[in-house]
Amino acid sequence: MPGRKTDGDVCRLWDALGRGMTLVEAARFAGMSLPTARKYWRSGRMPSEMQEPRAWRTRKNPFEEVWPEIEAMLREEPRLKAKTIFEELQAKEPGRFQDGQLRTLQRQIRQWRASDGADREAFFPQVHYPGHVGASDFTDMSSLNITIGGQTFPHLLYHFVLTYSNWETASICFSESFESLAEGFQNAAWKLGGVPRRHRTDCLSAAVKNLSPERDFTARVYGLMQYYGVEPARTNPRSPHENGDCESLHGHLKTTIDQALLLRGSRDFASREEYQHFLDEVFARKNAGRSQRFAEEQAALGPLPTSRLPFFDTVKTKVRSSSTIRIKHNTYSVPSRLIGEEVTVRVFAEHLEIWYAGRCTERLPRLHGKNKHRINYRHVITSLVRKPGAFENYQWSDDLFPSVRFRMAYDELRERLPSRAIREYLTILHLAATESEAAVEAAIGQLLDEGRPIEAKAIKARVSNDQRPNDAATDPNVPAPDFGQYDALLQTELDTDEVADNGDTVAATLAIGPVCCWTQPPEEASIEAAPATLPAVAGHDAPTGSLAPDTKSSFDKEGQDDGKKPGERTETGTARVAQGTPAADDSGGVRGGGPSRPKRIAQLRTVSGGPGLSGTGRTSGESDHAALAAIEDPGREEPGRIQTDPATAEGEPTNEDAPWRRLPRPR
Repeated sequence: MPGRKTDGDVCRLWDALGRGMTLVEAARFAGMSLPTARKYWRSGRMPSEMQEPRAWRTRKNPFEEVWPEIEAMLREEPRLKAKTIFEELQAKEPGRFQDGQLRTLQRQIRQWRASDGADREAFFPQVHYPGHVGASDFTDMSSLNITIGGQTFPHLLYHFVLTYSNWETASICFSESFESLAEGFQNAAWKLGGVPRRHRTDCLSAAVKNLSPERDFTARVYGLMQYYGVEPARTNPRSPHENGDCESLHGHLKTTIDQALLLRGSRDFASREEYQHFLDEVFARKNAGRSQRFAEEQAALGPLPTSRLPFFDTVKTKVRSSSTIRIKHNTYSVPSRLIGEEVTVRVFAEHLEIWYAGRCTERLPRLHGKNKHRINYRHVITSLVRKPGAFENYQWSDDLFPSVRFRMAYDELRERLPSRAIREYLTILHLAATESEAAVEAAIGQLLDEGRPIEAKAIKARVSNDQRPNDAATDPNVPAPDFGQYDALLQTELDTDEVADNGDTVAATLAIGPVCCWTQPPEEASIEAAPATLPAVAGHDAPTGSLAPDTKSSFDKEGQDDGKKPGERTETGTARVAQGTPAADDSGGVRGGGPSRPKRIAQLRTVSGGPGLSGTGRTSGESDHAALAAIEDPGREEPGRIQTDPATAEGEPTNEDAPWRRLPRPR
């Protein structure tokens, strides 16, 4: 058979001969000619043993004349690369060396380094023990192009790894700060349910005093590790291989997350919480194959303390005359009432807390990086309204446009009213600070869409109209109760004389005191909706609910024209209650007032206590006069319609001494 024979072919030849085949049969079995088989049979050597090393070149070495110069350069500086040397040779002798000859020089330099070059650094594999070392580091995730709600989400991951089982987890953070380190380490520890003996990290400036010769840990890192009973450890400077368990997994982690994003089909997330949940699922899949070794490691972990440590950095500073403070090389605005006062700022990983006189007065998102600023227009708008001339050249004027529509409004004012555009815009901004930014922005958008001029007066009118409450929202929506529950609880007979004559009756209860029955009025009746309070029953708190004035003078149908005063009981035991109820025609000054519409008329009835209820000696046949006497006289002339609170309609806990009776069924 043509072609060079391999050691495997000769092995088959010898195997065939060992089984008693003739040389001809063995050669045919091994796939070679008889002379070739005879050659290997007689020599007793493999093809690799018979092949002589190559000692000739197919073409002349182009670097033979300059090799002494190249070798001198390599001995003087071993870190030089072949490409750098090649470009230097091309610069010295233009036209002599072509780009295609670079590969020849690279191969020759590699061979020289392996035979005559300097010794290379050797790495020594380590033996890992369960629960002994946990390593952590920060890694940048910008290359994965993660977005939150369509916006770029630049962030880091605090990556924690157990070196024995390679169990890993991560927390989202935004800087390599001590606060991020403390939060990420605690998240990992509480997710593990324990802590390793040692925690190793690289020479982070947030954890290590890099300017000191000893490179000791900072006092805060010592305090954190001492609280968890962990020994802190660090790598040597510029030695990432010493933290190789964590460093090597950075690349694998990003590759795994990138592949999971490709399967997901999108790199956009609705919220940060959704992104964190996605990361948790990725780590759960990665850790699933390490369960056996992780079980060994988890058994060797140390115990957790009773609670976490709320780590933050404390900075005391004085509020400047510009109503700003400077924290960690960044500027933040604070309420102007703090100007000249010394405040204490607690710097957390992602937010700041402004404390004054032992009270947290403000909570601000933290800026990461240097020379950035965050100005809240609400903190300075009062002074700007008094000093409008300071707006145009204000150092941070861009922060005084909460959204694009505010900027469009300002540009429209500058074009139409250049002389008083600033004053008009500041009035609009002050309205947003005192009323509602969303309402002002909506009003600006409406004016721009309608092509009308932007004016503070017009925006204020629209904001006032938009903020008026809708009277439809005050309409009661009382679900029909389940009367079977009352039948199971109440043992007395039904008093049919207290059922309203009107056939359309729906019952609802306010606590266990008075019982309110809703009766559908005639279609032509109109009732104004306005809030009022229901008077308290003796021995009970006033029920939550509201009363609305009625055009009629009583609650029930029987008392509409009987001439009785509001508050007097009728013969059927109905009490009129209208305490705190405004007049029917006064809905304009009542929040929730609106146009008249047909409503349900409320009938207030009391129920008597049944036998067996502690604190009462009444029976079901006694009169309800004693219970009705407990209802206070509201002292108002206008009865009202009960607006039942949803929590009350469902039934609140009642005093066991309250009078009660069986609820009448509707006809």
